[in-house]
Amino acid sequence: MRWLTEAGKDVPPEIRRALIASLHGTLPIFAGGVFNSILIAGIVAARLGQPLLIAWFVAEIVIGVLRLAVLVFSFRRAEAGQGTPTDVYLLLSVVWAASVGYGASICVLSGDWVSATVACMSAAAMVGGICFRNFAAPRLVALMIALSLGPICLVAPFSGEPAMLAALVQIPFYLISMRLAAYRLNGLLVGTMEAERENDRRARHDALTGLSNRDGLTQALDAVGRGERHRLALLYLDLDGFKAVNDTYGHTAGDRLLKAAAVRLKGLLRAGDVAARIGGDEFVIIARDVDRAQAPAFGERLIREVGAPYDLGDGMSVTIGVSVGVALTPHHGEDLPELLQMADAALYQAKLAGKSRCVIATD
Repeated sequence: MRWLTEAGKDVPPEIRRALIASLHGTLPIFAGGVFNSILIAGIVAARLGQPLLIAWFVAEIVIGVLRLAVLVFSFRRAEAGQGTPTDVYLLLSVVWAASVGYGASICVLSGDWVSATVACMSAAAMVGGICFRNFAAPRLVALMIALSLGPICLVAPFSGEPAMLAALVQIPFYLISMRLAAYRLNGLLVGTMEAERENDRRARHDALTGLSNRDGLTQALDAVGRGERHRLALLYLDLDGFKAVNDTYGHTAGDRLLKAAAVRLKGLLRAGDVAARIGGDEFVIIARDVDRAQAPAFGERLIREVGAPYDLGDGMSVTIGVSVGVALTPHHGEDLPELLQMADAALYQAKLAGKSRCVIATD
C-alpha cells in the first residue's frame, strides 16, 4: 500500500499525509459510487438470475458495507487525532474495483447484451471517478482501472461477438491515457500544495532569521488550547548593544548577528517551544511547562548563551547583552497581546536595573 500510494519523489511528509488523507474522500462521493455499483449488480442479477451474477450482487453489498464501516471509523479516529486503518480502506477499494471488473466480464460472457452494456457503462463511469478522485496516488489509480476494465479485455475473445474485440485495443489505450492524466493531475496538485505551503511559511516566518514572526507566534499560541495554558512562559528578549554593532560595523554585520542569535535561540528550545523575531532586535520565546520557579533559570540561561561573544567573520568579534522580561500564564493573562504587554513591562524593568537581567512581571 505504501508503494501504491507513492505520490512522487521529494514530496514533503506533510503534503504526503494530506494526499493520503484525500483518498478517503467524503461520504456523499463514496455513497454515489457504492449505490451505483450495487444498483447495477442488483438489476443484472434480477434480470438473468445466474448464480455468478447473484454472487456479484451479494459481494457488492458486503464490500460496500465494509467500506462504509471503515470510512466512518476512520473519520471518527481522525477527528480524535488517532491513527486510521488507511491500509484496510484502500485494500477494500482495490477489492471493489476488482468486483466491478468481475461483474462486467461475467455480463459480457452471459450473452445478454443489455446486461453487458449496462455493466460496462457502469464500469467505465466508475473509472472516471477513480481517476479524478484518487489522482493523489497515480499507481493506485492505474491498478484500480486495470481491475475495473481489464477483465473485459480478457473475456472479449470468448464473448462470441467480434465487435467486442475492439476492447482489446480500446481499453489498454484508455488505461494508459487515464494513468497519464492521473500523473499529470497529481503533479499539478503537489506543485500547488508546495506553493501554498511555502506562501504560508513565508507569511508566518521572519525572512531574515527563519524564526516565527508575530503572526506565527499568534498561531502557535492559538494551537495551545485554553485548558493547556496554565504553565506557559512568554520570554521577551532584547539584544543590549545591538545598535552599537549596527552603527560600528554596518547593517550587514547586524544581520549576521541577528541570524547567529536566532541559531542559538533555536538550540535552546525544547519540544513544543516556539521562538519568534517580532522586531529589529527583539525576540520572543513561548515555553511550555515553565512555572514561576523555573522561569528565572531559563531566562539566565538565555542571557548567558545568547549573550556569549559572536564571531561575525572578516575579523569582527562582538559581544552583546540580553535583557529578558517574563510573563506567565495564567498570572499575567492567557492571550498574546496581554502576555506581550506584561513581558514588555518586565523587560523595561530589566533594562532599568542595569540590563542583561531577567525580570518576571508583577501580578
